[in-house]
Amino acid sequence: MNERGKYLEPVTRENAAVVLVDHQVGLLSGVRDIPVAELKHNAAALARAATALGIPLVVTTTAADSMWGPTAPELVEALPAGQEIIDRSSVNAWHDDRVREAVEATGRQKLIFAGVSLEVCAALPAYAATAAGYDAYVAVDASGTFSQAKREAGLARMQQAGVILSDYATLMVEALGDNAAPESAAVYAALDMPFAVLVGQIAAAHRS
Repeated sequence: MNERGKYLEPVTRENAAVVLVDHQVGLLSGVRDIPVAELKHNAAALARAATALGIPLVVTTTAADSMWGPTAPELVEALPAGQEIIDRSSVNAWHDDRVREAVEATGRQKLIFAGVSLEVCAALPAYAATAAGYDAYVAVDASGTFSQAKREAGLARMQQAGVILSDYATLMVEALGDNAAPESAAVYAALDMPFAVLVGQIAAAHRS
């Protein structure tokens, strides 16, 4: 596929995998560019929606037993039963053989990254995946960092590197593809978008 083609080919449940990098309690405590409760909600919603669609997850931590602590409980609760969380020492998750092999084992070409911090945990493996020939996406609202300046610099560098920026709900709705699909109710429930709840209430009232 040519460079332009990767931007135009849709994300589907058959071609995508989700890589969640370092949503750990110690790192989350420093997030300043997005409300932490919103960030945890979005990361968990991304995991639940991907699971509802059968999209494989790769989940990582770094220095979980020392510097940065465990994965946020809200995200752990959202993961499918038996999901492995790979703890590593490398700054760039892609440089850990187990992480890279887990991604390769999915057989998916489009990799959706989210992480804390945005410009390191999400961006660095997205660059590396792009260099390795994957189509790398970053769900920017399921990622957070420690200042607005770091967020802006990270977003600019990712765009320069050819990483595709989006948000968690758009990527999962794109992968759903058809609102008549049997999984659609589960996907929208997983996404837990406040406006969608309101629309559902209005629709229910109209039907009654």
